[in-house]
Amino acid sequence: MLPAFLLLAALPAWIPARWHSIDPRSLDLLSGTPVNCVLLEEPLWNPAFLQEAGKRNIATLGVVHPGAELPQQARRAAGLQMNGVVLEGEIDPADAQQLRAALTGSGTKGIELPSLRGIRLGISIETSGPIVGTWQGVWPCIEIEYAGGTAAGPTSSPWVHTNTGFLRFLRAASDAPVWIGVSPRPHTAYPPERYLQAICDAALAGARWILEFDEDLRGRLLRGEPQAVQTWQRAARYLRYFEDHREWLDFRPFSRFGVVEDASTGALLAGGLLDMLASQRTTQRVIPTRRVSPEALRGIRVLLNVDPDSMSASQRRAIEDFVRAGGELVSPPAKWRFPPLSEQQVVLTRQQAGELQDLWELIYNATARKNFGARTFNTAGMLSSVLAAPDGKSLLVHLLNYTDFPVESITVQVLGTWKRARLYSPEAPPQELPVYPVKDGTGVDIERIAVLATIRLD
Repeated sequence: MLPAFLLLAALPAWIPARWHSIDPRSLDLLSGTPVNCVLLEEPLWNPAFLQEAGKRNIATLGVVHPGAELPQQARRAAGLQMNGVVLEGEIDPADAQQLRAALTGSGTKGIELPSLRGIRLGISIETSGPIVGTWQGVWPCIEIEYAGGTAAGPTSSPWVHTNTGFLRFLRAASDAPVWIGVSPRPHTAYPPERYLQAICDAALAGARWILEFDEDLRGRLLRGEPQAVQTWQRAARYLRYFEDHREWLDFRPFSRFGVVEDASTGALLAGGLLDMLASQRTTQRVIPTRRVSPEALRGIRVLLNVDPDSMSASQRRAIEDFVRAGGELVSPPAKWRFPPLSEQQVVLTRQQAGELQDLWELIYNATARKNFGARTFNTAGMLSSVLAAPDGKSLLVHLLNYTDFPVESITVQVLGTWKRARLYSPEAPPQELPVYPVKDGTGVDIERIAVLATIRLD
């Protein structure tokens, strides 16, 4: 096994996958891929497999669940010298405490993957674990109605089921790496593009999806069927894409439009305000309520404050100073409150979306047809992510296609004057793109996007 101090140093670079085999030879599939961490349910804690993984410098994480056997299972994983224990499920504080107590002194790290509403924010890594994440979420895709039509969401655009909104919030609320462990639906076989979209859906927000294929594909992959191996290799290429551009990890969300919200106002839901804004192609920078400060508001021109009553005195002063300096503030109508949320809720319901209508009209009027970072055209069924380098001299625009067909003739208009644009993709070599001036910025045209493309502007 890797020495503990080396594993801890490498932990932010762990690229996880759920593993469903105890055959040490199955680890051959990881050769040449960036996957370096496997999650194993207890029946798969096979000593020979764990030993072989250690020889290959592959971290092993034992998955346990809340229940009476939790402490014994955690101690068993530590005794097998697994590198970590993942507590997954409906976790309450007593469960988390049991895990920490069971692993004390073992050198084995504890990681929590609770439900969305069970994520604990505003506490130290020493208390919450080295990873922030959840097992819940939606499977990324375009919503299809009965008879094959494309469903429209609250924004009247084709509705994309995505986790990017709450993952962006988690990235802004925590300094720890973020994982999402949403699994394929049972008894469902997916085309290869669905897995590529799931990888990129998390990566757009700076998070990692715990790679997992559907049962049929897993079986065919372990039998070495050529089509399954090809899908695996293609998924590995998409994972490698982000690792090959590790300098992009230092880029941070860029937008002149800020959204101040928290868990109580839907920040930990799929289909919330952040996803609604993304669906209408409005870039945004999310600011968790507890992190509102003059520094956090720097560069913002228009600010949506979803719950003004939750502000502390210092946070109110920061927003007042923002307005005095010429910033535009969008606040909910008088006496409006965010719809109540249930503890098990994952997505914003249609009824709750309807209750956002009064607030959404204010948001729409403040954002419609305005460029706060980048505007995209001919991109129905696509989402984007705009990131800026720490020195502000480079900009990234990730474009993810959630449809079942390539998208062509795409235009991107980015704020600022940029001299050079390069197009990157996991499945094609980089290419230079002509740039041309547009109102308030720079325009770039892309001929075709299959699944993912990235524009870098300098």
